[in-house]
Amino acid sequence: MPSIRFLDLLDIAIVTALVYQVLLLVRGTRAVQLALGVAVLFAVYAASRFFELMTLQWILSYLGVVIPIALLVIFQPELRRMLEQLGRGGVFVSGFGSGLGREETIRLVNDIARACRVLSGRKTGALIVLEGRTGLNDVIESGIKIDAVVTVQLLITTFFPNTPLHDGAVVIRGNRLMAAGCLLPLSENPNISRTLGTRHRAGLGIGESTDAVAVVVSEETGAISVAREGQLARGLSEEELKVTLLRFLAQDGPKGPRGPSLWPWRRARSQA
Repeated sequence: MPSIRFLDLLDIAIVTALVYQVLLLVRGTRAVQLALGVAVLFAVYAASRFFELMTLQWILSYLGVVIPIALLVIFQPELRRMLEQLGRGGVFVSGFGSGLGREETIRLVNDIARACRVLSGRKTGALIVLEGRTGLNDVIESGIKIDAVVTVQLLITTFFPNTPLHDGAVVIRGNRLMAAGCLLPLSENPNISRTLGTRHRAGLGIGESTDAVAVVVSEETGAISVAREGQLARGLSEEELKVTLLRFLAQDGPKGPRGPSLWPWRRARSQA
């Protein structure tokens, strides 16, 4: 058996630290699902070799030539962020906080619902995104970092008209408002009603690509809507909004049962 040198241990430690930092960077973004998809392809390829499925193995072998290039394109935001953090010296990034307790969840939901009621009465447009299990670090970095406890006053002030933070979305992680003025991907659904504005399309877009839930206050009508998983509930009251958010933030996790007030936007109420 060859002897293990100190440099070998140092080499292993450096590689382990690098892999750990890459996992931290990927964990906070939508790249997790993309990585899982690549892992599934590798698993299917290994199974095709084991069971000698020649046609499937031939197709996947050609995909193996394209996948390395595709990975560079897919993970470009994560690679760029990693290089930026290395350049700033901020290699170690903090992880996500623990889940909220019952009292904190109720207070958060009440604050969001009250703020939306006030904004709705004033017909002030707003877009509030609650992070689910899929990290939204890439969305947070597109806005202005705040990292403050969510309150009614903070939400109302953030969306005050004709201010730099009025346009764009706020992202809430746990009970903290992480950033404001964030840019969201617009929905790519070609069948969306033309009566829906940019805020509604952005809320649907983030719901299509992640498990987050978006609360939208219309600037034209003041109607309150909730978007999740490509569906839109419109014309919600304050109490209906509370019920929907409590279901999303239930202790069984954001992937819990969907609230009864969520239905496809095609069947939404016309008053929104």
